[in-house]
Amino acid sequence: MYKFIPILKSPLWGGEKIATYKQIATDRRQIGESWELSGVEGDVSVVAEGPDAGKTLTELLARDKERLLGSRNYERFGTEFPLLIKFIDAREDLSIQVHPDDRLAWERHRSKGKTEMWYVVAADEGAHLRSGFTRQVTPAEYEKSVADDTITDLLTDHEVRPGDVFFLPAGRIHSIGAGSFIAEIQQTSNITYRIYDFNRRDANGNLRELHTEQAKGAIDYSVEADYRTRYEAVKDRPVELVACPYFTTTLYDLTRPCEIDLAATDSFLVVMCIEGSGTLTDDQGSAMPLRQGETVLVPASAKSLAVSPQSGIKLLTSRID
Repeated sequence: MYKFIPILKSPLWGGEKIATYKQIATDRRQIGESWELSGVEGDVSVVAEGPDAGKTLTELLARDKERLLGSRNYERFGTEFPLLIKFIDAREDLSIQVHPDDRLAWERHRSKGKTEMWYVVAADEGAHLRSGFTRQVTPAEYEKSVADDTITDLLTDHEVRPGDVFFLPAGRIHSIGAGSFIAEIQQTSNITYRIYDFNRRDANGNLRELHTEQAKGAIDYSVEADYRTRYEAVKDRPVELVACPYFTTTLYDLTRPCEIDLAATDSFLVVMCIEGSGTLTDDQGSAMPLRQGETVLVPASAKSLAVSPQSGIKLLTSRID
């Protein structure tokens, strides 16, 4: 099992909650993102502790191959880790954006697309996010709404609270809103088409680049009746939140010990600790303490994982089936 050094990002919309939440000492301010586990070129995660401390995730994959990823995942992804795992703290609204699907991303960028999900960890009073259109919109209407600053009128604005879940297939227009603190699980891709940025300027007084035209061909213009992922929150039982070709994410809200059977999964497991603390122990007897804000990568070679809460612990686990 592995913990990694968080990769901290300070975008102009970032807040001040991540360092406290993760209990880390840093001089960085306005931390908007903590990349917990990343294989993105230029931002590859580095092992934080243990005998492999200092090794990159890429080096682990090159050495351990299917023992780390799982045989099917290794055939599919090779030495590219297929998920990007983040915590996001939005002090201000993020830009309105969209991500291309696999076909379009490959055609335009020789890259994978980006399907993702959000789990709301914490929310200020009035915290919100945007996901999807309120009504059927044509590409021409979309383009006009960006030009005349009315794009937000076309988007569904959701007030959020802790535990809310949103699944965002590639092509869905979206924006994380002010006051939202989110765990994000996504495909390994850093391709974002920024559609609208509220006419904000960066530290040098410049407007950020927009990709309005590129986005027009990437947007899925269909309308859903409900953009939230509905689930029943129960304690001491696994609750599957999202199952898609790119990841399966499950919530564990535990007050007593639990064993997760990994024998049939043929996949690594990413464990994000959302709340509380405890210990993870694999079937080889290797134990690792885990606390709020930490993320652990469990290799595919593990056949079971025992979770022992200290008092209570809330986890998000993600794998690729």
